[in-house]
Amino acid sequence: TVEGMKVLLVEDNEINQEIARFMLENEGADVVCAQDGKEAVELFEESDEGEYDAILMDIMMPVMNGLEATREIRKTKRRDAKTVGIIALTANAFIEDKQKSKEAGMNEHLAKPLDIQKMLCTVAKYKRA
Repeated sequence: TVEGMKVLLVEDNEINQEIARFMLENEGADVVCAQDGKEAVELFEESDEGEYDAILMDIMMPVMNGLEATREIRKTKRRDAKTVGIIALTANAFIEDKQKSKEAGMNEHLAKPLDIQKMLCTVAKYKRA
């Protein structure tokens, strides 16, 4: 269950963002939204260490894409920067896309359109004790 988790949702498509946010909040998660990768990196850097349990990161975004944002977050000089679960959200579900996500430092890869149950189960894996 995602109840009590704090999730950073990074999605530039308003409808996709609303759906994912609603589903997560409906299950008891606290959701903070970012419109692009640059905003996500800033929100992460401004947060307290360990504040976010997981980050749902769209890949294709303006300003800074999800792969770049993930690399920036992983480079941050904080202990949680290496361990926070970062989950790719993408319409590109080919093997090479999954490989690029992994190389950028992402933990998981979810294909769009989102399977809500799969998203909730994937996010729940990163709940801290």
